[in-house]
Amino acid sequence: MNDLLKNTLLRAVHAGADLLRHYFEGTFEIQSKDSLNNLVTEVDKKAEEAIIDVIRAEFPEHFILSEEAGEMSTGSEYKWIIDPIDGTVNFAHGIPICCISIGLEHNGVMMLGAVFNPFMNELFFAERGKGAFLNNRPLKVSNNDQMESACLVTGFPYRWVEVHMDPISVFERFIRMGLPVRRLGSAAIDLCWVAAGRFDGFWEYNLNPWDIAAGYLIIEEAGGRISNFNGDPYSVYDKQTLATNGKIHEAMLKIINTPPTS
Repeated sequence: MNDLLKNTLLRAVHAGADLLRHYFEGTFEIQSKDSLNNLVTEVDKKAEEAIIDVIRAEFPEHFILSEEAGEMSTGSEYKWIIDPIDGTVNFAHGIPICCISIGLEHNGVMMLGAVFNPFMNELFFAERGKGAFLNNRPLKVSNNDQMESACLVTGFPYRWVEVHMDPISVFERFIRMGLPVRRLGSAAIDLCWVAAGRFDGFWEYNLNPWDIAAGYLIIEEAGGRISNFNGDPYSVYDKQTLATNGKIHEAMLKIINTPPTS
């Protein structure tokens, strides 16, 4: 069963990637969702259909949670959590920093995760207890324990009213320390790049389970730490995400939670 689950996951991400490659920098329909710049394209929907078709062919009874289709609830103990394009705004503008992200939960525990950026040919994969990999090469988070020299990545929510902490104030604290902070536009890729040691830490507000599910496991299996902003054990259903190499985690929590000055 485990081999079939893994093979199905990998076939599903490749099925989605085929659609992304086909339409990239081409002509396709683009719509806004709950805000002007929160986009969905016809490619999101077509890639989602292709991914779900692969999963349903092997496991028709499994629960599916996907960004565009929503919940396809069953009584199964397995749940596939799918983002057919993480970084849709990038994709819509011809920016090749976007990916397919799929995680698989079993009884609420993330067991498998894959994130595939076909434009960089980078396939990140993790299996619980067996490590994380980039194109079959083992991944390891960075060894940097100095907050002062950290390289960070973040993102901002489209709808500020839903956020009880001001993301700009937190961002300002980090950049006033002179730290390099990047914004790539894909949370799944951000998480994988922390796992690969390219970044030392990542934080963001108001992410959804499909943004995080695969990257969450990839971070942990690469030796990193992921939590909410209280430092509590993480759930992909949290709305606060901090992922680091583990060595600067407490320092980042302190900075994030510093009360704003009046």
